[in-house]
Amino acid sequence: MRLSSLFASPLTCLFISAYVFSPSANAQDRTTEQGEAQISDPNVECTPYQYPPVTNAENNFPSSWTVATIISGDSEAQGKYQDIESLIPNIPPKGTQPDSLVGDWGDFTYDPSDPDCWWTFAKCTTPKIPDIPDDVADLPEASPDTFGYGFDDGPNCSHNAFYDYLLSQDQKATMFYIGSNVMDWPLEAQRGLADGHEICVHTWSHRYMTSLTNYEAFAELWYTMQMIKLVVGVTPTCWRPPFGDVDDRIRAIADALGLTTIMWQYDSNDWRVGSGNVSEADIDANYMDLITAAENGTFSTSGTIMLTHELNNFTMSEAAKFYDQLASAFSYLVPVGVALNVTAPYVEDGYTLPSFAEYISGTHTGSVTGSADGSSYGSGTGGNASSGNSTIASKSGTTKVSLSHVGSFASVILIAGIRLVL
Repeated sequence: MRLSSLFASPLTCLFISAYVFSPSANAQDRTTEQGEAQISDPNVECTPYQYPPVTNAENNFPSSWTVATIISGDSEAQGKYQDIESLIPNIPPKGTQPDSLVGDWGDFTYDPSDPDCWWTFAKCTTPKIPDIPDDVADLPEASPDTFGYGFDDGPNCSHNAFYDYLLSQDQKATMFYIGSNVMDWPLEAQRGLADGHEICVHTWSHRYMTSLTNYEAFAELWYTMQMIKLVVGVTPTCWRPPFGDVDDRIRAIADALGLTTIMWQYDSNDWRVGSGNVSEADIDANYMDLITAAENGTFSTSGTIMLTHELNNFTMSEAAKFYDQLASAFSYLVPVGVALNVTAPYVEDGYTLPSFAEYISGTHTGSVTGSADGSSYGSGTGGNASSGNSTIASKSGTTKVSLSHVGSFASVILIAGIRLVL
């Protein structure tokens, strides 16, 4: 299986202009979130910079974009793994590395009855093993015609134009951040929280999780949680498996770390543009399928979730292109946590999301002070319980925004087909 980079070839640009709010900071300030958010040139945005808290701690984390494993001498990680090891089902990794890391399962055979609730095989979201929580794939608790709005693979180094667009719409979303991207682009990660978005985990190196050993799967989640805590100041309690590749073994590890598994019902396939025969028109059609379903009353009893990405110029531009139609087709566009009434989305006290009722009444930003004593996704065992140090920044001033030069993903995303031999 060959690896493919979604930033290797240029993508068609969509021009979008909107009035948005932006911070009053020097456009070349690479030391603060507010300054970084002011930069409009994607070439500057995607020029690497040093962020001392990350630089000083880099030996405590895996190298970026490598399969994570527990760092030698990391007694906290080792102790946590030992605490949860007995909770991990005896399910072997699927396939053979390195091919399986990118979803090439080779001659791997799997029981057609799907004993492991392997999503990649059967789209299973209800675990076969007792006491493992179901995946969140739809939104039955939310009001009808609700869309759980979110994006994978951030933070993208050039996402300022897209985040500015979301600000202009007063739209919050759930952002599934890759640990290696947070390490490489920490100020961009801080903007997610500063703008009032919900932050979730999307693993350290974006590999197929069921291909990993228990140690590796643990480390992929653990170090992403710890990097988000270091950079953003909060420890998430939600995650999404890359490519949706999860089974009951991986679910059990995530659950033991206090992470709820968030999946989807609809797939935009926006990340596939430029690979194989997938065209931009195909992605337009996928968006329209969802919009048509909403207009036809498909979600009149339960809300839904669609897989979309903060991956490159095309995926972010596509999201903005269809935003108005989604907002018209659905009664409510809200972060997944809001749809589930998760008012305490992080381990740390003092960070809250609005409830669903509050959000649809106009309160789109949660609190960053006081005690976060609302409901949460999970048990909150996966990080330090100290207070975070990020704040929701206010934006002042107006500027024109164009997505015409939003860059592509800063690092390689692995694209793989799946082949099962039964």
